[in-house]
Amino acid sequence: MQKIKYLLLLLISAVSVSAHAQFVVSGTVLDSTSREPLGAASVFCQNTTLGTATNKQGEFTLNLKSGGYDLIFSYTGYKTQTIRISDNNKLEVLMTKEEKSMGEVVLRNSFEVTDGLSKYGSFFMENFIGATPNGSRCTLLNPEALKFYFYKRTNRLKVLATEPVKIANHALGYNLHYQLDSFVYYYNTSSSIYRGYCLYSEMEGTDSLKKIWSQARKKAYEGSRLHFMRSFYDSTLTEEGWIVDLLDEKDDKKFNKIPNVYDSVYYNSFVNTRDSLGLDSVLYPVPVGPVEVEIYFPRKISVTYTKKRPEAEYTKKMGLPRNVPYLISYIDIREAIAIMENGYYYDQKDWVNQGYWSWKNLGDQLPYDYTP
Repeated sequence: MQKIKYLLLLLISAVSVSAHAQFVVSGTVLDSTSREPLGAASVFCQNTTLGTATNKQGEFTLNLKSGGYDLIFSYTGYKTQTIRISDNNKLEVLMTKEEKSMGEVVLRNSFEVTDGLSKYGSFFMENFIGATPNGSRCTLLNPEALKFYFYKRTNRLKVLATEPVKIANHALGYNLHYQLDSFVYYYNTSSSIYRGYCLYSEMEGTDSLKKIWSQARKKAYEGSRLHFMRSFYDSTLTEEGWIVDLLDEKDDKKFNKIPNVYDSVYYNSFVNTRDSLGLDSVLYPVPVGPVEVEIYFPRKISVTYTKKRPEAEYTKKMGLPRNVPYLISYIDIREAIAIMENGYYYDQKDWVNQGYWSWKNLGDQLPYDYTP
């Protein structure tokens, strides 16, 4: 009887802790060949303000709020590494040297446009950072780092960078340090894709300016993809003002309301378990890791946010009436995705935006550690 009471207390405690817990990730960064420690290596969580550098022994420690993160390891002359984390972990990271530096690779490409910045700079800013009100208030601090390449046969523009791209977002009060792998724009389909690793940092400012930034961030958060992911995770979609409709099976222009998005057809919630008391883990599951929410829809969905109107700039660009009452985005989910408590989700390549969210680029994004 005493053992059962203890088990119940442990279960309640574990569930409570998993909802608001923090966790610690630590480890050592080493050269993969010599196993010498790499001091001053950059270690940060992708799309957050959370980062550090290794000490002389190559050691690092990060204290993180509950959720999921892509942990990025970067060191000059070495290949960048990414490790997905969501729980306490002690890592040994072996970094491999690059054969050529990014600068050498970029400068030797024969497709480079010599006057690329003047010809494509504004176009790149619009499609990478955004043409939204927030995006228009972003400043590219090191444009000389960009190299532009045009491939006539495939009618596409590619942009690389010889060093991390530095962006000042004066609308939201963030400095962005973006390690751009590549940006590609396909003219035949008017679509773009970019890959890289972003670390945010807070801008310095007066108390009145910080208040303005706080209000701007809250406004950017409402109706954002980050807001949607967190609402789905918390099972508060309806309360937060979201509606999810599914494309009709026979009519590709008609969307039908999903009666219950938390039906097991579309939704699953799970947590790691273990036999912590020497008991059968099937009969007595004890959560030891973070809760994950998995969602999947067999066809395209429309996601409507009912508590906000789209900006005039968006309705003008899309040729929509000024009085459009809601924000509407269309999503293709190629494979099931998992959502974590902080709104992080994976695999992100399986989530494709159209509509309102596709208009929002880097200039409107908030870090995963943002709290309204």
